[in-house]
Amino acid sequence: MPSPRIYLPGSTIGVMGGGQLGRMFAIAARRMGYRVHTFSPDEDTPTGQLADREVAARYDDAEAVRDFARGIDVLTFEFENVPTQTVEWAAEFCEVRPSANVLHICQHRLREKQFLAGAGLPLPRFMPVNSAAELADALTHLGVPAVLKTAAFGYDGKGQRKIERREDPAKVWEEFGGGHAVLEQFVEFEKEVSVIVARGADGQMAAYPVCENLHRNHILDVTVVPAGIDAEVDVQARVLAGEVAEKLGLVGLLAVEMFLLKDGALLINELAPRPHNSGHFSFDASITSQFEQQLRAVCGLPLGSTESLRPAAMVNLLGDLWAKGEPNWAAAAAMPRVKIHLYGKAEPRPGRKMGHLVAFGSSAEEAMHHALDARAALIKAGAPAAKRRAPAKTAR
Repeated sequence: MPSPRIYLPGSTIGVMGGGQLGRMFAIAARRMGYRVHTFSPDEDTPTGQLADREVAARYDDAEAVRDFARGIDVLTFEFENVPTQTVEWAAEFCEVRPSANVLHICQHRLREKQFLAGAGLPLPRFMPVNSAAELADALTHLGVPAVLKTAAFGYDGKGQRKIERREDPAKVWEEFGGGHAVLEQFVEFEKEVSVIVARGADGQMAAYPVCENLHRNHILDVTVVPAGIDAEVDVQARVLAGEVAEKLGLVGLLAVEMFLLKDGALLINELAPRPHNSGHFSFDASITSQFEQQLRAVCGLPLGSTESLRPAAMVNLLGDLWAKGEPNWAAAAAMPRVKIHLYGKAEPRPGRKMGHLVAFGSSAEEAMHHALDARAALIKAGAPAAKRRAPAKTAR
């Protein structure tokens, strides 16, 4: 079997998707001497603002996808909901890492859960649901409370409904909108944690310290590293993440979200075959950021150290912060242990991720306090909203 191909600095990396994950990937890639091309349906995207070339076209535009692939050496992703056909068109002309099969599994909740169950990995009990009758049967088997989730295209809590008591399944199904769904047993967990793991084409793996995650309105709000968990659980979580990456045959980066139960057991919640919001701390707090690690993995370079330099905490900045005017950036910038990251998005909307802050401390708890204090300072005496320019027109 031939050795995996290595793509050295000077190569051109393609990124499907134009959001903030691609933006931070582009920063890491450009720093290491790579060129970056990005493909998404939009113009003047967070990734496109830093890429060497931005292509704005639909994912079902076969001619545009093939033309894009001809100009790159290896293709990777900043979000997993890219149609399989799109990936197959690109694979005619360039290396694709991770593979279309990995994306196919992880972009669909039912396929993902069936893969995990088939691999013998721990996860909450679940049943597929495609009708009101099937929902009624699943509720009988799994009990309540339970969580009804769309099978595809769900993120940040979208497409989810918790069923607290014995409601009328027909009414619940009608309100949910029907379609393909999954009913999942509700888990009483102690903490939500995640592990970012990288796997190279040669099978080498490296996992980051376990992240402890706090959510608000189903959106990640705060990540703290190191997590406040026992050393045994830390090891168990990292080993489990590596098992998932191995069984997937991943080449790239994978985020494994888990529930930590009161008895110390771990159940896998969701997978993301790309950089993850909970790994943003690594941009400032790790020897190798998750974005550089993604680059190293897909290019066939040795993986970097995942060692943390200091305890850190990350807080998300949503569009809600702009409700009373431009946030007071000077207040956060004046805090010596705080780093500001903004994504270049033109329109702040409630719930939209506009940026994040990373703060450091002598402990994870102290770092979290610094991060929360800095975010609170942003909404004190904020300036009037700045006039934002219209997106530039970019030729394909």
